[in-house]
Amino acid sequence: MKLCSIFFLLTGAAAAPSVIYPFTSTCAVQGSTVTLPCSFTPLTFIQDDGGRKVQLQVVRVVWCKNHEICQGETPSVYDSKSPQKPGFKYLGDMKSNCTLQISDVQKQHIGIFRFRMEVNFTKGQFTNYTGVRLRVIESTQMTINSSQTEAALPRGHALKLHCTSLCTFHQLKVKWYRNAHALPESGPTLQLSSLTPEDSGNYTCALSTNEKTKSLPYRLKVEEQEGSSAEERDKTILYSLFNPPRIMTTTFLNVTE
Repeated sequence: MKLCSIFFLLTGAAAAPSVIYPFTSTCAVQGSTVTLPCSFTPLTFIQDDGGRKVQLQVVRVVWCKNHEICQGETPSVYDSKSPQKPGFKYLGDMKSNCTLQISDVQKQHIGIFRFRMEVNFTKGQFTNYTGVRLRVIESTQMTINSSQTEAALPRGHALKLHCTSLCTFHQLKVKWYRNAHALPESGPTLQLSSLTPEDSGNYTCALSTNEKTKSLPYRLKVEEQEGSSAEERDKTILYSLFNPPRIMTTTFLNVTE
């Protein structure tokens, strides 16, 4: 994980401001949704030229593309002082979370996205110039990875299936299918607990916005262990009730000649 930020050296500041991107490069399939996680720590106060302590407050947050500072009238994809633009959703706040979500990703979104915070004092403004580089690919075939090495599992076991791609995703939205029938789950991980034979079948996954990315099938077989099912146990109990053990008796005859 690479964490990069730059700090202004401000005399008398309580602490240096920072912006952290958990990752600095990611990619998305065209038409999908990508999330750029981000957190920031603003200055709380600063001393002005007269030595007076000035309490600071975040008054504006901005995301821009392909600009190192994002200051002033720089074109932005999100500006807290302007209406949100279509396709961009700010999932953060004005305190510490600066996460940005981009939906219906297209080729024009390729570039480096940077976050900037502004406070009520000029010297407290801050931009992390590292940013997050976004790549966009036209299509990809998803892959299913299993938490179990065996494709045939006994009843009662648990299984996790992960829908992944060569392209790195964050908060991936996918569709799951069993035997070509859609399942209600939409996350990248499908959790199957207490498996039964009814869970057997061919599992596939695809990006929720692109059916062409559907994976090759993962074949799961749930085997019934002999004598392990409730139905078999019930049959055994009923048989013993209505078929009590037979007692063999032997009669000895006293024959007198």
